[in-house]
Amino acid sequence: MKDKIIAGLRESIQVKEAILKEQVGVIAAVAESVARAIREGGKVILFGNGGSAADAQHLAAELVGRFKRERKAVAAIALSTNTSILTSISNDYSFKDVFRRQVEALAAPRDIVIGISTSGRAANIIEAVKEAKGKGLFTVGFTGGDGGELAELVDLAFIVPSSDTARIQEAHITAGHLVCQLVEELL
Repeated sequence: MKDKIIAGLRESIQVKEAILKEQVGVIAAVAESVARAIREGGKVILFGNGGSAADAQHLAAELVGRFKRERKAVAAIALSTNTSILTSISNDYSFKDVFRRQVEALAAPRDIVIGISTSGRAANIIEAVKEAKGKGLFTVGFTGGDGGELAELVDLAFIVPSSDTARIQEAHITAGHLVCQLVEELL
């Protein structure tokens, strides 16, 4: 049991070491883009499935509430929180449209859209990003592995160099926390 714990922790550390070498500039660029959107009167729109939905909700909560500093609330919304919207769109249209319809309805100029998908291949994330791009919004993708289609679509891609979903999700929340910290400092 201890060997498995040690192996898991080492694997997590190795992924974060790789991010140190490859993705620090991307995390900084995401923070600068979020801060710019907020300064210009926009909001942060986040979405994902499963654990990535939880990450979207977590980061939205850090922005609306606070991360480390007392400050004005930052306009942020996670699109995975309204069960009536989620189930009606899934039932009446398709699960593929569950975030796209919300981006269509809620996104406005100056907003920033952050799609989270560990594989970069989730159809509903990709459709929502396409909708955001069609509206001229700045888009960010948090993904892993080779980045999938999501990394090709977004303006800025944070790609975790791992194919292990747990390691990718751990890195996403770490990067998200860093973005929240930097946004507070930039604002």
